[in-house]
Amino acid sequence: MLQDNYVVGVDIGGTHISACIIDTKQWNIHLENVVRNHVFSQGDAKTILHTWTSAIRDCMTTSPTAIQFIGIAMPGPFDYENGISKMLGQSKYDNLYDQDIKSLLSAELGLPPTAIHFINDAAAFLQGEIFVQHLQTNPRILGITLGTGLGSAVWNNGEKAFDADLWNTPYKESIFEEYLVTRWFVKRFKEITGKNVTGLKEILDNHRETAAFTTIKDEYATHLFDFMQFFEEKYQTNIFIIGGNIAKALPIFIADREEFNRFTMHTAILGEKAAMIGAASIFS
Repeated sequence: MLQDNYVVGVDIGGTHISACIIDTKQWNIHLENVVRNHVFSQGDAKTILHTWTSAIRDCMTTSPTAIQFIGIAMPGPFDYENGISKMLGQSKYDNLYDQDIKSLLSAELGLPPTAIHFINDAAAFLQGEIFVQHLQTNPRILGITLGTGLGSAVWNNGEKAFDADLWNTPYKESIFEEYLVTRWFVKRFKEITGKNVTGLKEILDNHRETAAFTTIKDEYATHLFDFMQFFEEKYQTNIFIIGGNIAKALPIFIADREEFNRFTMHTAILGEKAAMIGAASIFS
C-alpha cells in the first residue's frame, strides 16, 4: 500500500520522456507540473539514461513529500516484470538492449529496485483513462491508440492493464497497423490523387470536400470497424476507450456508420497525461 499519495508517473517514448508527480487520491497531476526532456533514442546508453534520470530527478524535487514509488510507461518489447529492455532494430534504444534498466535507474535515483515498476505504454494509456473517467466498475475495457502506430490494451477489473499486442495481426494484404495509422492516409492519398501530404491533418485542412477524401473516409471506417470487431471477439467485450491523434477526427469517420453502434465507445480525454497517470496507478 502507499505510504503517501504522491507517486512519480513517467512516460517514455521514442523521442521524449515526460514525468510528473501524480496525486493518487485525486488522480491528477500535482500543480499541473510536467517535466519534459527530448531524448535522442539512438544515442549511447549512458547519455539516454542520463536524460531519463535528470527528468525524473527534476520531477521528484517538486514533490510535497519524499517519493516512495516511480511508475514508468515504456514502449515494447520490454521485460516489464524485471525491467530489462528488449528493443532492437526499431530505430530506438538499440544501445539499451538486454540492459537492466530497473537496476540502473535505481542506482542513479537512490531508490530500491522495488520502488520502480514498468508498464506497457498502451496499457498505461488505458489504465490512466479508466481511473480519471471513473470507468473502473466495468468488468473489462479495451483500449486503442491510433497515431504513428497502433496500440491495443486490455484492462480487467482489479488487475493491471496489459498490452494486447495486436498491431501486427494479419489483415488484408499486410497487418492491421498498416491500415490504421498516419502513414496509411499519406500512402492512400498519394495512390488516389498522386499528391503528397504530410498526414491526416493536412488532408482534413485542405482536401476534406474532395471525392478522394470520401473514399479514404469510408475505407478507414471499414478498417477500424474490422479491427474493433476482431478485438471485441477476442476479448468478449464491446467497451472501448480510443485515443491518439487520429482519434480526434473519429466522429468524421464514423458519422452515419450504424455498424459502430454495437460498440460502447469512450474518447480519451487526457492526451499525454494518460500514460503518466496510468503508470502511477500501478501502485494504487
